[in-house]
Amino acid sequence: MSGKIVLAHGGGGRLTRELVKSLFLPPLANDCLNELADAAVLPPVSGHLAFTTDAFVVDPPIFPGGDLGYLSVCGTVNDLAMVGAKPLALSWALILEEGAEEGFLRTVVEGAARACREAGVSIVAGDTKVVPRGKGDRAFVTTAGVGAVQGVPLSDRLVVPGDEVLVSGPVGDHGATVLAARHGLGGELASDVAPLWPLVERLLASGVEVHALHDPTRGGVATVCYEVAERTGLRVELEEEAIPVRPPVKAVMEVLGLDPLYVACEGRFLAFVAAGQGEKALSVLREHPLGQQAQVVGAVRQRQSGEAPVVLRTAFGTLRPLDLLSGAELPRIC
Repeated sequence: MSGKIVLAHGGGGRLTRELVKSLFLPPLANDCLNELADAAVLPPVSGHLAFTTDAFVVDPPIFPGGDLGYLSVCGTVNDLAMVGAKPLALSWALILEEGAEEGFLRTVVEGAARACREAGVSIVAGDTKVVPRGKGDRAFVTTAGVGAVQGVPLSDRLVVPGDEVLVSGPVGDHGATVLAARHGLGGELASDVAPLWPLVERLLASGVEVHALHDPTRGGVATVCYEVAERTGLRVELEEEAIPVRPPVKAVMEVLGLDPLYVACEGRFLAFVAAGQGEKALSVLREHPLGQQAQVVGAVRQRQSGEAPVVLRTAFGTLRPLDLLSGAELPRIC
């Protein structure tokens, strides 16, 4: 293939085959995908299976620290990791706009391949469609993923009063980076996007009593905590001064009037661990490059009638309720 995407690249004929063989298969090749069959047949596994699906429309599709392809694989792997599942196989479907350039598409495909290598997973099934010029925005990706749960599936049902809340690293990097790239703001920003299974696997194998994990993507840390509080009927109390936010992220958020606690991360997770297990969890996380700046940021409490589900203890010692946003602060962030 050379040049730009045309409608025939999604038509299932010669140009489709050329696109697949010249651009997709070289970086993504594996025994299952190479067959180009109608469906992938996977080997049997024991225990619980986890299954997830996702869609990715990030704008811009290439940003400091990542791209649409890399993000799509990481996001899918991370959803599996949040229930304690080792990723086994992914599907990856690409919707292209007529006129998309080969160089751009190659970047997206190679980004997906790089994320697969880092996560230890393969794309075993895929599809490509092309829509007319003006009917899309260069490229969108939809995925599905299957994983094998390691031990007991993690769930908010396991969260109890006294649990400690940890974050695996600084928050808001991805959202701030994409926003800055979209509006040409510049700055020393890079997305935190990364496959989290290697870090999660280390934590689960450490003996730390982990009750629940969540990746704070759309809506950020505040939204995740609100959802946990609503599901459990409990109260999450966060400590503002304990939550790590990098100075460049804080600067962008202050200029734009945004709260980092509501801004997406794509390479961080929140962990709810048993009381007294926080320091042990930190020591485990900090041994891995993705967890070197992990912090205990709060705790779970009983919620009394009339109390806010989530509160932030500010630097001044006051309690600020954290509610759900009525809309999206940052649309098309993933």
